[in-house]
This record gives sequence, C-alpha cells and structure tokens, in this order.
Amino acid sequence: MANLTLSLNDSLLQQAREGALRDRTLVNALVREFLSRYVDAKQPRFGALDVLDGSAARTHSHSEMRWTRAELHER
Repeated sequence: MANLTLSLNDSLLQQAREGALRDRTLVNALVREFLSRYVDAKQPRFGALDVLDGSAARTHSHSEMRWTRAELHER
C-alpha cells in the first residue's frame, strides 16, 4: 500500500479528526473512502474518454481547413 502526504489547514484537520472520532474511524479511512468514491464516480467518464482516444488513434483523417468560430456555430 502506498503512503500519501497531504497539506491541510490545521482547523480542517482538527475537524476531520473530531468527526472521525465520533464515527469511530480514522482520518486515513475517511480519505481512503473519499478517494474510492471519487474514482468510482469518474470511471464511466474515464472509460468513455478511453474509447474516444482509441477511436481517434485509429482514424487517419484530418482537415487542412481551419474553421472560424462563426463557421462552427453556423446553422
């Protein structure tokens, strides 16, 4: 397991410690849980970006023409 060093505001750390104590857990466990939820929430987006990147890598077409902003928004 990797170690991580964080810089936190003293007040924030104290509040986190107090909250963790009330929840009968550790600040370390709170951070681990937050990061796990963050990554889980981002997985669908990361997967979609991987698909787009793979598709772009297999495409050999490109445009020589530069589009203006007005042309891009033309209806």
